[in-house]
Amino acid sequence: MSKVRKHGSREAEAAARSGITGVPNLGPAVSTKRAGMSKDAIINMDVSHHRAAVAVVRLLRIEKGKAFVDLLNEKANDSGEKEIGYVERTLGFSTRYLDDRDIRLVTVIVAGTVRWKRYLDYLIMSLCSEKKVFREMEPLLLQILRIGFFEILKLDVPAYAAVDENVRLAKVALRPGAGNMVNAILRKLVLLKETDSLPLPKIEGDDRAQARALSIIYSHPVWMVRRWIRFHGKDEALRLMHWNNSDPHFSLRVNTSKGYTRADLIKRLESLQVHYEESIMDEFVRIREGMQAVLQAGLLKDGICAVQDESAGLVVPVVDPQPGETIVDCCAAPGGKTLFMASRLSGEGKIWALDINKGRLRILMDAAKLHGLDDMITDIHADLRLYAKETTAKYDKVLLDAPCSGLGVLPKRADLRWNRQFEDLEELMCLQDKLLDSASMLVKPGGILIYSTCSIDPEENEKRIAAFVQRHPEFAPQSVCGYVPTEFITDEGFYCSNPTKHSMDGAFAARLVRSLH
Repeated sequence: MSKVRKHGSREAEAAARSGITGVPNLGPAVSTKRAGMSKDAIINMDVSHHRAAVAVVRLLRIEKGKAFVDLLNEKANDSGEKEIGYVERTLGFSTRYLDDRDIRLVTVIVAGTVRWKRYLDYLIMSLCSEKKVFREMEPLLLQILRIGFFEILKLDVPAYAAVDENVRLAKVALRPGAGNMVNAILRKLVLLKETDSLPLPKIEGDDRAQARALSIIYSHPVWMVRRWIRFHGKDEALRLMHWNNSDPHFSLRVNTSKGYTRADLIKRLESLQVHYEESIMDEFVRIREGMQAVLQAGLLKDGICAVQDESAGLVVPVVDPQPGETIVDCCAAPGGKTLFMASRLSGEGKIWALDINKGRLRILMDAAKLHGLDDMITDIHADLRLYAKETTAKYDKVLLDAPCSGLGVLPKRADLRWNRQFEDLEELMCLQDKLLDSASMLVKPGGILIYSTCSIDPEENEKRIAAFVQRHPEFAPQSVCGYVPTEFITDEGFYCSNPTKHSMDGAFAARLVRSLH
């Protein structure tokens, strides 16, 4: 599907790696050496309870719902001081500033610990003297143990380093007895790992029991596992969970509206010694390693490119924006698709970016100015459901990138799997239907309505379209054949990217044509 270019020596490759893209595959006991992680060039593997302190405070803030897992880790001017402040207020002691290598490892540890939380908790509980000890464990102690377990089992940090740094943190942040407990449990874990005798559940019994076991081993909510087995079969469900637990990659879309080409972007990446793969889309380049170097070099801030997954990018060819057209993006913020559509209008036409969130719309318009597209984009701060009733405006094309479960983007959203409940799907599907009804009111006769999500769930995708067409016979589905490569076209003529098949985020889009009468 893509052409891989490699440049330079292995030493240069190791030196260029950075950020989340430097984390090894999170399979069982993957060696950091085999993953190409250079101790000196990439992350600091020295014992540091300061680094552990920052990681544990980030985890506590995520668990309380006040923060999210930031894989890109683009530093703000005062982010370092804020982080040290959080640590001091939470743990009661000052920590030193962390260098870039430490911060990169903290990012890896936090994302991985959140991702593998269910698996880690099962093992921690198994190694406690009794279940009551685990259930009543104070949050800070639990986070310290999670970090230690993740480092030993999934990041393959040397056992002595993981034990020492987390024991020291427990003693400093809590009390000597807590450090002794961490020491005993982590040493027990090391012994079980070395003898290959971790107490994991067996995959046996009825469907429900098997799903529970798989949800622990692959660290996913039980409802997700059962749903994927139901819709996709057990083998595909296992592949999906493996994908969700793997290293996320990022894609860059070059800003053609400023005259840049993919060749220009590639030249900059080569100068930064960042490795890339050329995408099937002319404007995109896939980055597996070195995203932090891209951020630090200012490629995004200078408007040369934007971070956008190819799966989301492929929705734009489904819209097929043409010069001179009027287009409304109904849930536009943060604006990736809006900007991409505008860049394809060749300076002729207009896009209205509508969103209910004023702050996110402001970010969108700032990005439009950065990309030189602000003259072509007008923002509308409104609830689509109210706007559609009040306006008389009709558009050539209407894009509804609907709020959804996000089940297609779990590798990049480490915390999302734990923040989604089965009940959320019912609410989301109801909202998707209402938004589709509203968006349809904005389409002029003969115009096109495009519905898209970043979900892989059929009930949010194909079934929403089927229900919509039943309610609105004036709309008919139109195949996306000719708009996207055939490998992404379903039997029903919809666009669908499959994470395990296409090695990109999961996404869906459908074209619906409104009759002339």
